[in-house]
Amino acid sequence: MTRELFWFGVVGITAMLVHLVCVSLILVPLGMPPLLANVVAFLVAFQISHAGHSRLTFAAAEAPVAQSRWRFFSVALTSFLVNEMMYAALLHYTSLDYRLALLIVLIVVAALTFVSARNWAFVAKDKL
Repeated sequence: MTRELFWFGVVGITAMLVHLVCVSLILVPLGMPPLLANVVAFLVAFQISHAGHSRLTFAAAEAPVAQSRWRFFSVALTSFLVNEMMYAALLHYTSLDYRLALLIVLIVVAALTFVSARNWAFVAKDKL
């Protein structure tokens, strides 16, 4: 599990940085509203996240890529919905800068994603 946590952190931080850069340095400065920019950034970061987790974090699970892609997308989408609700709440009810609010949300949601990915998304069907 130590190896998984290490690679989950590396892949997760990489995807989080891509997500954050997409929102704060590209999409919002181009005029896209923060919540919509967050959706687009999620879709970009998902590609990096799935590739990294299937090849590095959970490679030993040997789940077929097609299976893990859809399961992990379900996990990521659920996490993202929590992300969007938390992000909207922080933007509406606090005076936090949108970048700091997003960073807080991304860190909190990471724990939910790890547990779900480890225990379901990347587990081969025959090992459930």
